[in-house]
Amino acid sequence: MNEIDKGHYHQLYGVRKARVSYFAKDFMDYALMTSISAAIIYFSYGAGQWMTIAGLILCVGMIVLFPIRHGLELRRPVVLQRPQDIAYMIAYKARNIKPVVLLALAILLLENLFIYLTPQLPHHVELMRKIALYLFFMHLLGLTLYRTVVLVAHLRKKELVREVLLQTTWKKYLAKQPNITLHILHAYATGVLTHIIMIAPWYLVINHLNFSVLALPIVCLLNVATQFQHFKVLNAWFYRDHWLGHNSEFEFLYLHGTHHDAIPCGLIGVAGNGHLEGFLRYTVSFPTQFFNPLVSFALFTAVVKQDIDTHQYVPCVFPKRTRSFHEVTQHSTHHFGRLEPYSLGLKSDQLSMSEGARNAARDLNRGLPVELRNSIELDEHLTEFQWDNTPYRQYLDLFDRYQK
Repeated sequence: MNEIDKGHYHQLYGVRKARVSYFAKDFMDYALMTSISAAIIYFSYGAGQWMTIAGLILCVGMIVLFPIRHGLELRRPVVLQRPQDIAYMIAYKARNIKPVVLLALAILLLENLFIYLTPQLPHHVELMRKIALYLFFMHLLGLTLYRTVVLVAHLRKKELVREVLLQTTWKKYLAKQPNITLHILHAYATGVLTHIIMIAPWYLVINHLNFSVLALPIVCLLNVATQFQHFKVLNAWFYRDHWLGHNSEFEFLYLHGTHHDAIPCGLIGVAGNGHLEGFLRYTVSFPTQFFNPLVSFALFTAVVKQDIDTHQYVPCVFPKRTRSFHEVTQHSTHHFGRLEPYSLGLKSDQLSMSEGARNAARDLNRGLPVELRNSIELDEHLTEFQWDNTPYRQYLDLFDRYQK
């Protein structure tokens, strides 16, 4: 890596303003962002669909909850103060698109061309669409049920959740709004709403493009190969996109902020993104929605389930994580008030680790390409991030006290 890399990863055309939380003055931006989210849900799923009704109810609830949690201060939205930030955002996303995403789209378009040119062949397009819709709803309903189980676990141990959070940077937020039940329900609503919006591009692909039974074997093989290539560039893409989400005020307010607005627990997990951010990422930055529905279903389900589990930073509450997991990943540091790490935050080559952490590191080394399993190297190079830092040690100490 060199200075050219740093110029790319930290390039900002507009005003740099680091953000990790919303304030009362952000209400108008938040309301506008949530209204755009509601419009995307309505036009993606259509009137009358239960996802549309649920999504719109959640959007209204989010706007109502904002002043209850943060207070209310009216000011002109940032998007009206600096409308050029919209153009900057489009430029950032376009420049960060990886060729592998375009490859996935090209494979899908070629399949549709094949279907169009050979109408006499038994493609069974409608059958494939029916199967795809079944898989879509199985994914959404199954993971919503799982998230609801996580919700019940947090409500049953809500005093433990409060006790743990009072020993972290979340103490100031609980001082402003002490109702821990409200925070837990807000985190659940955040996760469900983000999930509904994030998979809207997949729903649009299912309904407006075609899939062939005849092409299924070769397309699935190509999709798996494409996904493996995507893993290799995922961390580089994520660092850039994530850095913008915290250092561009516009991107934090309208894209990434909702992911940090809720308490750091598994309830918020979707794919590490905010409401609008998820829709945008799975429209132009990820290949998953362009894959055959069988592959898309498997990947979307694995990603969301894993994100719920890996965002569980309250010890002793389901879904519980082991200490060895926290020894090889440091995303918890980011959710407890520190900007870094911007990368996926994995480090599997530490010299000093427990036996359990070494086993976890070996699992990472077997299952992930080198670009992911030591993704923290990007932070270490670009921000002089030190793995052994005070917030990280404090979190491990907190985890140890409650886990025992």
